[in-house]
This record gives sequence, structure tokens and C-alpha cells, in this order.
Amino acid sequence: MTTVLTPASPLTAADRCDRCGAQAYLRVVLLSGGELLFCAHHGRKFEPELKKIAAEIQDETERLISPSANTAEEER
Repeated sequence: MTTVLTPASPLTAADRCDRCGAQAYLRVVLLSGGELLFCAHHGRKFEPELKKIAAEIQDETERLISPSANTAEEER
């Protein structure tokens, strides 16, 4: 039997961290089925444990870096 994972939809402001309720930037699809959502802070905090039980980790934390901050660094 072949399992095909459908592409995960992008996380939105309505997606909330299962730990603290902040905006979620990580979706963890579990090997056992289901998923967990985490803010960047809790995603980093629990990363080692999550990697052991995850089939897939969708990480959108790069969205936290503002484009204007990158531009300012490039101008230096």
C-alpha cells in the first residue's frame, strides 16, 4: 500500500498553537495520524521530541522575518 500525503495548506492567522494559543507557524503531522500546531517558540522548544514522532513538519517560521529587515541588512 502506498501512502500519498496531500500538500498541506499554508497556515493562517486563524491557526493557533496547541500549547499557548499564539499564531501557529509549524504544523506537525504525526506518524500515528492527526496533527499538532505550534508557535515558533514552542516549535523550537519541542523540536527534538517532535522529530521522533513526526511524519512531516511544515515550518513557516521564515514568515516572521520582515522584508524590510532583510532590505536594511543588505544596504549595510
